[in-house]
Amino acid sequence: MKDLWQAKKSASWGQDPMQQRIYTSRLIGQESDLVLHGGGNTSLKTDFCDSLGDSHEVLYIKGSGQDLKIINAKGFSVLRLSTLRKIAAQKHLEDLELIRLQQAAMLYYPAPTPSLEAVLHAIIPYAYVDHTHADAVVTITNTINGKNLIRNLFGPDVLIIPYVQAGFKLARAVFSRTLELNWQKIKAIILMNHGLITFADDAKTSYQNMIELASLAENYLQEKGALKIAKKNCDKEDLITLAGIRKQVSKIRCAPVLLKWDNSPMACGFAGLSNVEHLAGLCPLTPDHVIRTKPAPLIIKGDAAKALADFKRSYEEYFKRHADSKQIMLDPAPRWGIWPGHGLLAFGTTLQERNIISDISRHTIRAIQWGEKIDKWQALEKEHIFAMEYWSLQQAKLSQDKNVPILQGKIALVSGAAGGIGLACAKALNAQGAVVIGLDLNPEISRIFNQPDFIGQICDVTDFESISRAVKKIIKNFGGLDIIISNAGVFSASQTIAEMDEKIWQKSLAVNLTSHQLLLKACVPYLKLGIDPAVVFIASKNVPAPGPGAAAYSAAKAGQTQLGRIAAMELGPFGIRVNIIHPNAVYDTALWTPEILAERAAHYGLSVKEYKTNNILKTEVRSKDVAALITAMVGPAFAKTTGAQIPIDGGNDRVI
Repeated sequence: MKDLWQAKKSASWGQDPMQQRIYTSRLIGQESDLVLHGGGNTSLKTDFCDSLGDSHEVLYIKGSGQDLKIINAKGFSVLRLSTLRKIAAQKHLEDLELIRLQQAAMLYYPAPTPSLEAVLHAIIPYAYVDHTHADAVVTITNTINGKNLIRNLFGPDVLIIPYVQAGFKLARAVFSRTLELNWQKIKAIILMNHGLITFADDAKTSYQNMIELASLAENYLQEKGALKIAKKNCDKEDLITLAGIRKQVSKIRCAPVLLKWDNSPMACGFAGLSNVEHLAGLCPLTPDHVIRTKPAPLIIKGDAAKALADFKRSYEEYFKRHADSKQIMLDPAPRWGIWPGHGLLAFGTTLQERNIISDISRHTIRAIQWGEKIDKWQALEKEHIFAMEYWSLQQAKLSQDKNVPILQGKIALVSGAAGGIGLACAKALNAQGAVVIGLDLNPEISRIFNQPDFIGQICDVTDFESISRAVKKIIKNFGGLDIIISNAGVFSASQTIAEMDEKIWQKSLAVNLTSHQLLLKACVPYLKLGIDPAVVFIASKNVPAPGPGAAAYSAAKAGQTQLGRIAAMELGPFGIRVNIIHPNAVYDTALWTPEILAERAAHYGLSVKEYKTNNILKTEVRSKDVAALITAMVGPAFAKTTGAQIPIDGGNDRVI
């Protein structure tokens, strides 16, 4: 493992102890083989001056949920060290009481909730303490002869603590083992099946001790030939089955999930091992991971529906074996899966959860193979795994946010998304929790949509092959498709039927009608496997109330509306809702420049403001108003509505 500490960089942070704490915390956070997604912990013992000018000896410790990779001073909690040491001296303490006492010890209340390891860090008599879940170290501890291997490898420089659940029990175990300890004789503590703790009175030494010991473990694995793991290419692609798996997992979890398909050589190599079912049952890498991954993954061999049913039944039996009368079973849906011939799958209701689970699963399959090569992998007993999964404090961390956006976990596609109504719809859907993919011929789409959950793809919606490639990419990246906003369109130049230019007529039909049929055709196989799937066609006021000179536009939009009505009848039996909206006078789009608006207003003898509000309600209809209606239509409020045509025009007397 590379030592990232640099004298020049360290000096640039200054010599203030807290700045040095931040610097080496970030170094640790950069290394995924030490910590993953908010894991690990660092602390500093120093003095703190409160607002009254009183000085206190305190422990700065990483707040719960903070990410070491980007942590700053605000990410640390500040607690009275004397209080924490008194807590450590208690013989018994419930975890809820530990939380209360730690909160009472806080000296700076805007700070985040302190880590449950604060008491453990307080016990260690050094200024800097670093705690990680170093993969190589934990791998060695997770073997049948792990304790002996650790002792032989590290010698007397480390204190070995048998596995104890995190929280007060762990702090108390370390406290009891160190009452008579000469701390100067050790440089680290190894927590079996859990992690590695190093410490020193300066940030550099504590950090470099961490790197030294983790590297020692890695070198040992290298010498044993353990680092060479199974790899192979996956040559199978079954997107329909992939979308079906996502739908079934969502049903079991009672919430839409996003799927991540890892078909890398590493993932496919593990999935292809002959004993993969046995190895998968040896999870997890650390007990902390179980709150993200559950005790074991889904194994898909043969029929996916049967595999999911078997997983659900197995999890329910696991709960019954270990639960007491007060515990309520969590959802029995898998969090990750092994799909021989295809690779690994990860499921999460948000992109963040999905990505965390995917990363954990990759580290887990690698570590299991390492462990099997040096000895025999032996994870903790199921009762310890269950105790961590159903630990009330861990569950509280995962369920802090009760305000779930209505479209969280949904996957939406918007055509014609580079501007106007399409862009407004994409933003509104994303704001309500959906992952949104915007399609447009405009190359700027990739710049406009540039977030992991807000992705732009260049696509010619008049070309079925271009659409198919874009849709398949969505399925590969997220596992399915739930929402289609069929918006792409052009407004043709005003021409009478007698004057009609054939090219204008054909372009209007191609973009305003045929493209919507092509998009729907490409998406229907996946919409049938979507979660409460919904389609909205954006048509026009010109359908119920056309005007002269707009034959090319109005005829195509009328055809689009008829397409939507038929789609509602054809797709309804599959649970797919199809509705149509008819906007009018939406002037905040690129089509309507200030000059054109002024010209049209003058033509009718109106001011620009009067022209914009020339409807029954005397209100301006904006792109965001259309987007708000569409967001409602694809959500639960319109769950029982299909085949509807809804105007959004401020009230038009010709339509009414």
